[in-house]
Amino acid sequence: MLPVARLEALISRHAMIEAELATSLAPDAFVRLSREFAELSPVVEIAKQYKQAEAELADLDAMLSDSNPEMARLAAEEKPNVMERLAALEEKLRIALLPKDAMDERDVILEVRAGTGGDEAALFAGDLFRMYERYAALQGWKVEVLSLNEGTKGGFKEIVAAIHGRGAFAKLKFESGVHRVQRVPDTEASGRIHTSAATVAVLPEADEVDVKIDDKDLKIDTMRAQGAGGQHVNKTESAVRITHLPTNTVIFVQDERSQHKNKARGMALLRARLYDMEQQKQAASRAADRKGQVGSGDRSQRIRTYNYPQGRVSDHRINLTLHKLPQIMEGEGLNELIEALVADHQAALLAEQGV
Repeated sequence: MLPVARLEALISRHAMIEAELATSLAPDAFVRLSREFAELSPVVEIAKQYKQAEAELADLDAMLSDSNPEMARLAAEEKPNVMERLAALEEKLRIALLPKDAMDERDVILEVRAGTGGDEAALFAGDLFRMYERYAALQGWKVEVLSLNEGTKGGFKEIVAAIHGRGAFAKLKFESGVHRVQRVPDTEASGRIHTSAATVAVLPEADEVDVKIDDKDLKIDTMRAQGAGGQHVNKTESAVRITHLPTNTVIFVQDERSQHKNKARGMALLRARLYDMEQQKQAASRAADRKGQVGSGDRSQRIRTYNYPQGRVSDHRINLTLHKLPQIMEGEGLNELIEALVADHQAALLAEQGV
């Protein structure tokens, strides 16, 4: 049975936050309560449907003992449908009540870097980025490139982008890791299959309330942008390099013509990197207790192989192989992989709770 007292507490808390948000609040309090309200809303909606189904079932049980045979017959016919709906809602609630990643609803900083494989790795990094770009478009999310370093024959040695959209981190966090590709490069005359790799990092976009950065810990340099951009790049010092001295983390952004915009982008990326560093530290301290790699964010792990000759994609964490590589690279098939990873993660959490 579901914890009725907990459901009532969640519904009450949701109503209380809704009332508080209608009052005058300090900015930090408003942000904090808005996040909690958004997190509770889908759970509370299911809880209300569950309570309604319970009430319907109680009414039907009362009708079964009605002296009117027709009423009893109708109740007997309807009861299996309500019980089925109640069971489905109970399962939804069990999953909804699982411990949440506080960052699940956040926007994402996506970093794709070419690994082993030279030019072919850069081309594959470009293919991966376009896959995520198409997937984001299908979700109704917005993709904003923050910085890039193009490969000599196409693709990217490195590309960093912000993905704006509700639940972006919840969906994409399982993509962190090493992605391996097996295919015949266009430049390979003998038709020999090459193996190369790219590394994907998915970081939740951190706010100032999540990461406190002291101005004295920053070294900010401005310079003229380099590379594509026409004559403008030689005229103004719009490029910004931010160095976080305690961690020696360096961020370089030059894509915008405005120095102010580049600095704002750089600070957003720095906050995400510092937040991720802290999360990685905490994850390492819990590593002895962790069983499985889904959601660990360990980017040293090879998580997936894209085999072009066989048209298949294999996710090694959940032993899932899909023979639909073209659809996955177009973004539309990626959702099947992501949903399988989410389901596996939820099953592991339910097992930990003995549900």
